[in-house]
Amino acid sequence: MGEWKKTGWREKPRVQMPEYVDADALSAVEARLGKYPPLVFAGETRRLKRQLGAAARGEAFLLQGGDCAESFSEFSADNIRDTFKVMLQMAMVLTFGAKVPVVKVGRMAGQFAKPRSAPTEVKNGVELPSYRGDIINELDFTPEARIPDPAKMLQGYTQAAATLNLLRAFSTGGYADVHQVHAWTLGFTDRDEAEKYRDMANRIQDTLDFMTAAGVNRDTAHTLQSVDFYTSHEALLLEYEEALTRVDSTTGKWVAGSGHMIWIGDRTRQPDGAHVEFCRGVQNPIGLKCGPTTTADDLKVLMSKLNPENEPGRLTLIARFGAGTVGDHLPRLIKTVQEEGANVVWSCDPMHGNTIKSSSGYKTRPFESVLREVREFFDVHAAEGTIPGGVHFEMTGQDVTECTGGVRAVTDEDLSDRYHTACDPRLNASQALELAFLVAEELSARRGTMADAASL
Repeated sequence: MGEWKKTGWREKPRVQMPEYVDADALSAVEARLGKYPPLVFAGETRRLKRQLGAAARGEAFLLQGGDCAESFSEFSADNIRDTFKVMLQMAMVLTFGAKVPVVKVGRMAGQFAKPRSAPTEVKNGVELPSYRGDIINELDFTPEARIPDPAKMLQGYTQAAATLNLLRAFSTGGYADVHQVHAWTLGFTDRDEAEKYRDMANRIQDTLDFMTAAGVNRDTAHTLQSVDFYTSHEALLLEYEEALTRVDSTTGKWVAGSGHMIWIGDRTRQPDGAHVEFCRGVQNPIGLKCGPTTTADDLKVLMSKLNPENEPGRLTLIARFGAGTVGDHLPRLIKTVQEEGANVVWSCDPMHGNTIKSSSGYKTRPFESVLREVREFFDVHAAEGTIPGGVHFEMTGQDVTECTGGVRAVTDEDLSDRYHTACDPRLNASQALELAFLVAEELSARRGTMADAASL
């Protein structure tokens, strides 16, 4: 494949990327970003890779979640806190169900750019370039707003740095205390409509009470008060990624300094394309979205390029097919991985294949379809004897009404109440936590089945 250069992607075919009209302005921004400190550090990415390696072996479980696309206008400490809070709650519930550590990775501090299904959109007979995320252009439907502006990369960097600063404080400053997190979760299960999850919440409480009685408490165990929390985003805007790529002084290898984990989308995974070329050369954990059109041949080439040393934790395959179709596609990809002897983490993205247009005209995702795809993902892995290593959700800690269903029973008519997303619909805090309870039940049942089989 030849020696890798961080500029090598520029010689490859590129898709889903903006064409900047002012080349000098773009060069100036890239030069400025190139002098900024990296947002994440090589040692952190190596630690995440080790933890993902455990998830590949079934010794940990990956929870990846956060915004569809982070917004400049809605950026606030409260929004960061609320998403972090619900992810901690989800992780606690999943830890109880899986009986293994949960690796927590936010779609945060960099998830600014979005691929689009079409390069333009039409409203009232007017056609303009598509909105591609706040780091590229603006949502307002005007010709000026839709012009890609390279200066937005500087604003993206500043927001990502501030987000990471707050996340690090929350992770280690006592906010993540396990007893406090469980108290929040009890508040959810106290609602009448969430009564069916109360038994698991009470069992978690019994476990915490036992640990306290045994002398394991916040004073004696630092791990009860702090967590490892990582960031991730789709590596779509390669000018931004290249500018923040640095050499790790410890290993001498290149690291993407924009986030701990980066992923390649289903629309940008061309084996000879620019995005694969860039990602193959950095040492970060890499995610690869796998949709219905992913072929066995392409997957073989991609695994060879992105993880040539077959390193555990390096590559996460994020399956996104749509409810009712997982059984049509996932088994053949699992077979391909097994034939190659590849080390991968299998994660389920049940969001992107289940987007529909509601009767009220809003783009939404039915909670029941999201849950069905997760269950199908677990069922296929159970049938194949392989390990379901994680889940990947678009979600927010805010009380939005963008996905229908759940214990709060959001209906089509409710979508207009608090529909705030600029791109795709997100699970709200209640729906995200409910989904964690349901996934925990699946994990617990799987462990029970495996234990029964082992005893025979």
